[in-house]
Amino acid sequence: MRIVVFGANGPTGRLLTGQALAAGHDVAAVTRRPAEFPITHERLDVVEADVHDAQAVDRTVERADVVLSTLGVPFTRKPINIYSDGIRNITAAMVRYGVKRVVVVSSSAAEPHRHADGGFLLNRVFQPLITATIGKTTYADMRRMEGLLRGSDLDWTIMRPSGLFDAPGVTSYELREDQAPGIFTSRADLAASLLEQAADARFVHKAVAVTTSEGAPTLFQMLRREAFKRD
Repeated sequence: MRIVVFGANGPTGRLLTGQALAAGHDVAAVTRRPAEFPITHERLDVVEADVHDAQAVDRTVERADVVLSTLGVPFTRKPINIYSDGIRNITAAMVRYGVKRVVVVSSSAAEPHRHADGGFLLNRVFQPLITATIGKTTYADMRRMEGLLRGSDLDWTIMRPSGLFDAPGVTSYELREDQAPGIFTSRADLAASLLEQAADARFVHKAVAVTTSEGAPTLFQMLRREAFKRD
């Protein structure tokens, strides 16, 4: 299978690329900065393209069997359109070349809900605060992306992770349609769930919450990591 990965040079995209190669697939890793991509392999093509460039996206999708998107940008109060512009160009190219399967990363916060495992602080303080302030433009564009997929004739699946953290390997992550009680998702598990959906039709035309319990940090540990994170 030839898998095209958009957002391949991000933390989840790199893990996804490595997992797909380890599973025996051919991979086209799409990034704006190919010289910075750390993985080399005989079955890997590192492709320079910006998802805002429709012609570049078109050339990338031409030989794909499956398209996986881990596109992402840091929170900002400025308008964001990478998710909606990106999926608009990706889906147009897929229709042109007859590629049907696409799986994208969104977020559980794109459709805010009460998390059974979240407690008062997450459900009543942090989630409402983030979705209304620094995450507002991000989640608005994710919802636009989801709407474009829902209006397409493609075999789409939307993956909705919760708070992302780094872990040493893939665990027995949980998939639930639409929403889940868990509040964390490891990047390794998110990558594995994307790759799983590439050949699995269970969640076609559905949004899927992917959550991790094994090795997950506490809410306070996660907040402390974010507070002291350095670029």
